[in-house]
Amino acid sequence: EWDVVETQEHYRSRWRSVRILYLTMFLSSVGFSIVIMSIWPYLQKIDQTADASFLGWVIASFSLGQMVASPLFGLWSNYRPRKEPLIVSIFISVAANCLYAYVHVPAAHNKYYMLIARGLVGFGAGNVAVVRSYIAGATSLQERTSAMANTSTCQALGFILGPVFQTCFALIGEKGVTWDIIKLQINMYTAPVLLGAFLGILNIILILFILREHRVDDSGRQCKSMNFQEETTDEVHNPEGSIDQVAVVATNVLFFVVLFIFALFETILTPLTMDMYAWTQEQAVLYDGIILAVLGVEAVIVFMGVKLLSKKIDERALLLGGLVVVWVGFFILLPWGNEFPKVQWQDLHNSSIPNTTFGEIIIDLWNSPREDHSEQPTGCPIEQTWCLYTPVIHLAQFLTAAVLVGIGYPACNVMSYTLYSKVLGPKPQGMYMGWLSASGSAARILGPVFISHVYTYLGPRWAFSLVCGIVVLTISLMGAVYRRLVAFSVRYGRIQE
Repeated sequence: EWDVVETQEHYRSRWRSVRILYLTMFLSSVGFSIVIMSIWPYLQKIDQTADASFLGWVIASFSLGQMVASPLFGLWSNYRPRKEPLIVSIFISVAANCLYAYVHVPAAHNKYYMLIARGLVGFGAGNVAVVRSYIAGATSLQERTSAMANTSTCQALGFILGPVFQTCFALIGEKGVTWDIIKLQINMYTAPVLLGAFLGILNIILILFILREHRVDDSGRQCKSMNFQEETTDEVHNPEGSIDQVAVVATNVLFFVVLFIFALFETILTPLTMDMYAWTQEQAVLYDGIILAVLGVEAVIVFMGVKLLSKKIDERALLLGGLVVVWVGFFILLPWGNEFPKVQWQDLHNSSIPNTTFGEIIIDLWNSPREDHSEQPTGCPIEQTWCLYTPVIHLAQFLTAAVLVGIGYPACNVMSYTLYSKVLGPKPQGMYMGWLSASGSAARILGPVFISHVYTYLGPRWAFSLVCGIVVLTISLMGAVYRRLVAFSVRYGRIQE
């Protein structure tokens, strides 16, 4: 079933296909990240009944769609050419992006149309399981870490340029231009998703005409037959070893926590900065976009560093170190001191405000220049009662925490699914990668819902304290399964570690 020596032609074709998937992941991540910072202000614009809690559900809907789709696309890729699930999934994302551009059109329930659109985009994003499965099957054990790191680097570059493009689109403004014939508004909220749809079409063309099917074993030997069903049956009944299911489950849990942490950080970024620093919606889109772009640059540097360090340091140690750095970041993010955030007193009747106590605040608000009297108030909403007694998170404190999370998250991300692919061994990994992606998607569902509700009702002190506790438990789990997270071929003595 396996050739002893790989031909140069096969080697070039194999890496050409892998690099096409690098590009696919880059373009897809641009399309996904280009709207993330504008969801909250756009949601408030199209539906005044939407609050921060509903924002959590909108962001979670993306991950719910991905969680449902990942195992399905992964299973599909085990038995059919992997082009098929890739093209179908990207087409679904393109259609969903077009729907998102029209969520302002209905007369009511606009927030639910946005919920559906983001859910369908997430369903299309389930193809990440196919991409990881392909790269795991098309690389040897020695090539695996580098290939996975390159995949993550391309994703990170996409997440850099996504916010950059979004920042550029912010110059269009909320009004933008309207194409009356097809009822299309092109503004700072819809232009990014239209670009995402275009990039999806480009991805389909690249996959259709350039991607080829390739598989090698852990030693890099070429697979002669591409009959997926027969190959799967033969390998499943291979008596030489079985997959360590404890390691599989533990890695899924680790990946879940890693994605959970980043999802909640990404979700809370805009509400937190608007509450703590009294940023307007446009300022939040601009400044948070810049912050995410910088974190993306940082992630690229971390991915390149991890690729080099993994040659000298155990990959499990890198994963454990990343978790520790993330814990330190969220611990720094806890509110300290006696200074409090600016509160939205505009929402209260004047008679309910004791002038002797808050007179200076009212005068400042009254005298503050406004270009548009319909502009929404800034600061921490009085409905969030914790605003009255929770200290402000200083900007330097927030940025320091963001840098640390930006170091720990990419290291944990790439190491967790690299170790996972090695634990699984040479068998087709589509279904297993589907479950890994599903666990990450579940984290992206629960993370936004968790942080938006805890933050809204209890405040950042409770929210970030709970996150610190979760990370401590995860570090304990990592220590418990540390010795089991080894490559399949190493476990059975076929390759020396």
